[in-house]
Amino acid sequence: MSTHGLVFAPTPLLTVTIEADASDAAELHVHAGGQGFWIARMMETLGLNTTLCGVFGGEAGKILRPLIEGEGVAVRGVAMGGENGSYVHDRRSGNRLEVVSVRPQVLTRHEVDDLFSNCLAEGLTSGVAALGGPHEDGVIPDETYGRLAADLTANGIPVVADLSGPTLQSALEGGLDILKVSHEDLVEDGFAKSEKPADLATAMEELGEKGARVVVISRGEESTLAWEDGQFWEAIAPPAQSVDHRGAGDSMTAALAVSTAQGESLESGLRLAVAAGAATVTRRGLATGHGEVVRKLAERAEVRKVDRPGKGTS
Repeated sequence: MSTHGLVFAPTPLLTVTIEADASDAAELHVHAGGQGFWIARMMETLGLNTTLCGVFGGEAGKILRPLIEGEGVAVRGVAMGGENGSYVHDRRSGNRLEVVSVRPQVLTRHEVDDLFSNCLAEGLTSGVAALGGPHEDGVIPDETYGRLAADLTANGIPVVADLSGPTLQSALEGGLDILKVSHEDLVEDGFAKSEKPADLATAMEELGEKGARVVVISRGEESTLAWEDGQFWEAIAPPAQSVDHRGAGDSMTAALAVSTAQGESLESGLRLAVAAGAATVTRRGLATGHGEVVRKLAERAEVRKVDRPGKGTS
């Protein structure tokens, strides 16, 4: 059992959201963002001391680091010559409207090497390493994910990943303890022919053959499906009214990482994961579920072993 985790977050983002207050006046909310940070924040929320490894540069980078640390997440950063990515969203209508998005700059070879070394050093002293994807393709070489996963797993550090596309392919080659992926990404990446349970089951088996010990598929409002060593699972979250669905998948990944670091079973991890996702959608902040709410919802989650999804259907 470990009380420390690592999150690989190559491209932390600076986010600005415009909201309307009770009198319809505009409010500006400035936060750190990006998948890696959202995973790290939820890991901290669930009681695991977490360090984020990422790159920081430019004006956005100067603001980002203290914002991340202000959320209780430790930072092991690499300075870069370029600028961190950022975006501005307008939510005054109730929906997210993108006002502007600034792409993070491509990392140089030396920046990639320094980031890799920092993450490996931190990961080797951690109970789990969670791999978050880059905000944009091409910012960091895809093969970085495979090398990091391989070196960590070879040294006995469990690796949890939430990836898609080329970075997923690379990470699978390195070996993953748990892969969390959405059903949409499986179809888009060509692993599943459709979102039908039978096709998702085939995709889970293929991902297992390619290097994932456990595969967990989030399906929005539908039940979560999982696979481990030939056994299929289904996890059903307790009911919760959704305010903003974004960030639910990242919260699930964080919960799976925390349960892995604490040496818990897949059943317990799935229970915590669907609860974290459910708690997140009740709030407007991405992956900001309340820890006590997550734990209480986990007690109400339903997790069971099931036959192969779609078995007996054409």
